Amino acid sequence: MKKIVIILVLLLLVSCSSPVEETAEEVVEDNIDEVVEIIESNVEVNEMGKKVVMIVASDQFRDEELLEPMDVLENAGVEVVVASKDTDMATGMLGAIVSVNLDYSEIIVDDYDALVFIGGTGANMFFNDEKAWSLANEAYSKNKLVGAICIAPSILANAGLLEGKKATSYPSEESNLANNGAQYTGERVTVDENIITGSGPEAAREFGEGILRLI
Repeated sequence: MKKIVIILVLLLLVSCSSPVEETAEEVVEDNIDEVVEIIESNVEVNEMGKKVVMIVASDQFRDEELLEPMDVLENAGVEVVVASKDTDMATGMLGAIVSVNLDYSEIIVDDYDALVFIGGTGANMFFNDEKAWSLANEAYSKNKLVGAICIAPSILANAGLLEGKKATSYPSEESNLANNGAQYTGERVTVDENIITGSGPEAAREFGEGILRLI
């Protein structure tokens, strides 16, 4: 729908700068086929009706790991909700500031197709967080897609979700994943059943594309 608004604004600007003899109506008529085509395309995509919640640290989440998957998903018509703990705004390691839509304690797993933990050094605030563990386990048991990238797969490992599963993460978490029964792959993105893990910021877009395919 963002594309529609942008195009309509551009049409209005064109009409305002056109010669007097060319009316706004004529400008719109010249471009109406293109506008209708884009509207129909967006309506078709938005009929996916998919919804993903991404959980970030209140401070020091990794910017790309949130923003790139969000871009992939939103461009495909997926609704992305950002959750965190005890904050209305979250700050990334590289300076991004994002609005937090709800506290992670308010997440209703049934409302989402995927629950994803974003990495960055601040993600360790959820490593031993029982609420985070509970959300991950509930989502997994309900066959929702459960995701984590960078150091965040340690949240899933500590929650007991990765035992016997193939998974990847930032290299610093390899031993923790292995100690919790995971088969560490070292891949950029690894999928095992309804769990997707990513290695870090360099794999952020690929991680987002994987989420899109799996929901």
